[in-house]
Amino acid sequence: MHTCLNPPPFSEPESVAEILHGVPVTDPYRWLEDQDSPRTRAWITEQTAYSRSYLHAIPGRALIRQRIHEFLAVEAYDSLQKAGGRYFFRKRLPDQEQPSIYMRDGADGEDQLLIDPAERATGAHTAVKPLRVSPDGRLLLYEVKEGGEKTGVFELLEIQTRKRLSDLLPHGYLRGFVFAPDGKSFYFTHEALNAKRPYYRAVYHHVLGTDFSSDKEIFFGGEDKRVRLFIFPGERHFGIFVNRCFEKTYTDFYIRSFDLDSLPSPVVADADFRFEPILLNDRILALTDLGAPNLRIIAFCNPSSVGAQFNQVVPEHDTPISAWNVAGEHILVSYFRNTKAEVHTYDFSGHKIGGLEVHDDECIRLNGGLSHNKELFFEKESFTEPISTWRYSSDTTKSTVWAKRRVPFNSADYGYLRVSYPSKDGTQVPMFLMGRRHVLTTGNHPTIMTSYGGHGISVTPQFSVFVAFLAERGCLFALPSIRGGSEFGVQWHNAAKRRNRQTAFDDFLCAAEWLIETGRTARNKLAIFGGSNSGLLVGAALTQRPDLFRAVVCMVPMLDMLRYHLFDESHIWKDEFGTADDPDDFAVLSQYSPYHQVRQGVAYPATMLISGDADTNCNPLHARKMTARMQAANSSERPIFLDYNKFRGHSPVLPLSERIEALTDRMAFLCDQLELPL
Repeated sequence: MHTCLNPPPFSEPESVAEILHGVPVTDPYRWLEDQDSPRTRAWITEQTAYSRSYLHAIPGRALIRQRIHEFLAVEAYDSLQKAGGRYFFRKRLPDQEQPSIYMRDGADGEDQLLIDPAERATGAHTAVKPLRVSPDGRLLLYEVKEGGEKTGVFELLEIQTRKRLSDLLPHGYLRGFVFAPDGKSFYFTHEALNAKRPYYRAVYHHVLGTDFSSDKEIFFGGEDKRVRLFIFPGERHFGIFVNRCFEKTYTDFYIRSFDLDSLPSPVVADADFRFEPILLNDRILALTDLGAPNLRIIAFCNPSSVGAQFNQVVPEHDTPISAWNVAGEHILVSYFRNTKAEVHTYDFSGHKIGGLEVHDDECIRLNGGLSHNKELFFEKESFTEPISTWRYSSDTTKSTVWAKRRVPFNSADYGYLRVSYPSKDGTQVPMFLMGRRHVLTTGNHPTIMTSYGGHGISVTPQFSVFVAFLAERGCLFALPSIRGGSEFGVQWHNAAKRRNRQTAFDDFLCAAEWLIETGRTARNKLAIFGGSNSGLLVGAALTQRPDLFRAVVCMVPMLDMLRYHLFDESHIWKDEFGTADDPDDFAVLSQYSPYHQVRQGVAYPATMLISGDADTNCNPLHARKMTARMQAANSSERPIFLDYNKFRGHSPVLPLSERIEALTDRMAFLCDQLELPL
């Protein structure tokens, strides 16, 4: 094993002491919250030099990079949608830094290049993505981003001439965009970064070719930071959402015709329940948890006024609806029942008429579809099979492959198992195991583990280059379905929600203990990884049981749970986590907040924290502060370091060359710590 020969850079503690609900709380590295201060930038530079000195010295790095290149530098498709007879999508050619936007005339047409971000000559971090196509397939709305930023610039392309129109929406958040049926105007709600009144929420009508100053305001949603306004298209109307995120979240929903003199018609007012509609030609279908914790689909008969009556179309089942959409007169509904995916097809009367074929080891995601297209797109993948895009036709009820990512991975050599283990309270928790076939059945092996455990999101079989690379080197991959997800209904989520969060951590730690106790791995062979909410999970695991793990990869995490809600828009997660403003929430958060649970003199596992300036979902202050505190506290010789990139955000949108380098770093770290063969 290669070791880090030099100590980490010194981070000057500068303690800020507070009394929260009568409890003293000390924060030694709050100064690292100021991302743009010269002191923080100098600290990042020092940390980057330290991490590079370790990562670049790991033997076999060139071989690792070569294999990662083979995995990632393949043709890939995404963002598929249809308008008229045209199909629009992103495609990245092998070795292309960023994907381009393409179009096909007809399902079997040739791929025609519309927009190549490289032609903008603004650098490899510029990315484009198709967002909306006019109903006649004449105009394309697309987004332009730099690196992992959450905001973007929004442009329009006239497809026939390949000309970019002057009707550009500047840097900001586009909360909704709807083309008028004639394609000569559009409706939008947009939050510009440099707006004079940044919290003014309104919907505007813009005529193509005119100045935005002459746009007509057609709806006002309020002027408050806690208000969010969204619009989305339907066939004869468009929908308007007003979300008011106060102590609870309340929703108002309206429909509006494209007649310029019409007024919005309220459908739902002050809703404190989930309501996700699709606007069809003669009806509104909606997904809701009103009277149905596991969700159901309803249809509005007369949606012209508040209190409109509805009929149940798809009833609540014993497991939550994962996703749904409409193709022609078919409603496709996906479930994840007992860790297996299912997709059922219903007609508008609620009669079950069929379903999609899904193998036991497959994950399926329903994507865009509208009834007048009679087509719906979905994606399939598994632990051993990379992602493929499919097209479902309501006319034939058949599914055909649109595109398949061809990754050089011999899936026949690998398999998976479903097992279960007891958690701390005796609950049986299911877990997937994946690896080479002999690894699944015999011996004690290096093991990597992750899970999610929050927001009601179920963990499903998905292909991961991260996992595939390590499985090739003899690792066992473990994916427990811990509570906090919805694998067994809303109660599985609620069991680890808010003040019950420790349940998710217990489930995860018990999975690690079970793997060790059953002889599948050992403490010095077990690594964990996770990002976002899963980054919080592994952060809690490494601070609560540092003795269980050899290595940790903690990506774009939340770790300071006493202050997370004060930055960006993280306050919207109050219902999931609670906040330190509430004394009862504080009592729980302070007991598990990873940043506050770091203890001086503890021998921590080797830890790689990953973040970047552009992350406004899980602010990079979490990774910066945690790095400083762990480096100061650690008594082991194992490296603790920060992998930081100013362009990195919360989504994987870095150019191909940087993605290869980033994944090479992570694999080199784990190969070094787990002593894996190359």
